Amino acid sequence: MQQFLSELTSGDDWRAEAAVQALAALSGEQVESAFAALRALLEAPDADQRWWAGRALAALQHPDVVGQLLVALGDPDAAVRQCGALGLRLHPDPQAVSALVAALDDTDSLVGDLVGEALAAIGAPAVPALLAVMQAGSRRARLKAVRALAAIGDQRSIPALFAALDEDSALMEYWASEGLEKMGVGMAFFLP
Repeated sequence: MQQFLSELTSGDDWRAEAAVQALAALSGEQVESAFAALRALLEAPDADQRWWAGRALAALQHPDVVGQLLVALGDPDAAVRQCGALGLRLHPDPQAVSALVAALDDTDSLVGDLVGEALAAIGAPAVPALLAVMQAGSRRARLKAVRALAAIGDQRSIPALFAALDEDSALMEYWASEGLEKMGVGMAFFLP
């Protein structure tokens, strides 16, 4: 395991990514050992090391990975938060919905985008929380929420998507229209 950690923290992205791929191929007790080591690395003082810990955790198949990716999502460094959000996109879990919804309003726009994608990957279980954001969230969070709702395509979101059409935002209108079109709502057919 020390060899993998040395490669992850080498400062060479190619070597670190190769270590991630090797860690992803582990099985059995090796996964437990890797998980413990990466969980510890996620607390390193160096943001680059925390980023690689998050990247490697996202590649592992371990039942507690989501909890550690949520730790990364709360990191002070924006790049580590981005990595955590991307990892949560790869491990969609309804238990992460509340933390993801809170991160929709992240000051880093890419974090918000990736969080929205993670919520979209969770799908229907995320809809009630996203609808709450549409009612009371900030403008930035509502934009990310409408995009996630459009991707999910759940009929419970139809009223919120129609309301978003009246927002003073071309992006809100675009995503609301996309979501409604995906569900076949608002389309008119004219017969000769």
